Amino acid sequence: MSGTQAVTPTPVQVPKQPVSGVTRTKRKDATGKSPLWVRIVLAVICIVWVVPTFGLAVTSFRNQTDATDSGWWTLFTSPANFTRLTFENYGDLFAQADMDTAFVNTLAITIPATVIPILIAAFAAYAFTFMQFPGRDLLLILIVGLLVVPTQVALVPLLKIFGSLGINGTFPAIWIAHIGFGMPLAVYIIRNYMATLPREVIESAKIDGASHFQTFWKLILPMSTPVLASFAIFQFLWVWNDLLNALIFIGPNNNAPLSIALVSLLGQQGQGWQLLTAGGLFMMLIPILVFLSLQRYFVRGMTAGAVKG
Repeated sequence: MSGTQAVTPTPVQVPKQPVSGVTRTKRKDATGKSPLWVRIVLAVICIVWVVPTFGLAVTSFRNQTDATDSGWWTLFTSPANFTRLTFENYGDLFAQADMDTAFVNTLAITIPATVIPILIAAFAAYAFTFMQFPGRDLLLILIVGLLVVPTQVALVPLLKIFGSLGINGTFPAIWIAHIGFGMPLAVYIIRNYMATLPREVIESAKIDGASHFQTFWKLILPMSTPVLASFAIFQFLWVWNDLLNALIFIGPNNNAPLSIALVSLLGQQGQGWQLLTAGGLFMMLIPILVFLSLQRYFVRGMTAGAVKG
């Protein structure tokens, strides 16, 4: 044996440094609950937002005398007031305003005026994002610039054009109006979202011999579902609740939607507004269902193209 012996190095233990209070606080805030003041502010905002709708619902079940003489909150001052609630307002609503026909007319106006601009804007957004052609950027700027133009300035020219074509008071007139008014925003939102999609997918499809239509229909359109659903919510709510365009291009005829039918319930001196609250609550049901069914796509579709594109 040699005179020297192998020495095994002893591992050096590095003392653990205590985690500072700031670091602990940051980690706790990142993974824990939001601060108490944030929850209080959100609760107050939700209450303020819901109270008018709740008052509308309560008034829709009160008779004309109670709705005219006192506010809806007086219902909770005495238990006897609950016995005065009635469903007669809804019966009178369907009897006086022909809500069945107005409801069908509203669907006939809203569905095409929502689906058609989405399809056209999706094709346009694909072209502006993945295709090269002369004047592409200038044309996109012009389309986006239409967002700042008030829609009211186009009402009289459109009314004259539709009158010369003989389509005033018909569904195609209101369809064309809503499609034209909603197209710039749709192109802008969908184009910004498509700009965030990976271009490797487009290049792979091009290598495989896919045409632009095949790439758009089989790849881009399914991946753009969140933004399409987000704009569908905006457009559907806008068209469903619209009164100005409906009065101008449809008018109070057999094609009148719910918004015009509800306005006809209100007398010249303001009487009968308890029927208006019942009609308003009835008119809110479909938009609420649409929003709840598509809400999972809403935030993702609105924020995906906010910082890129």
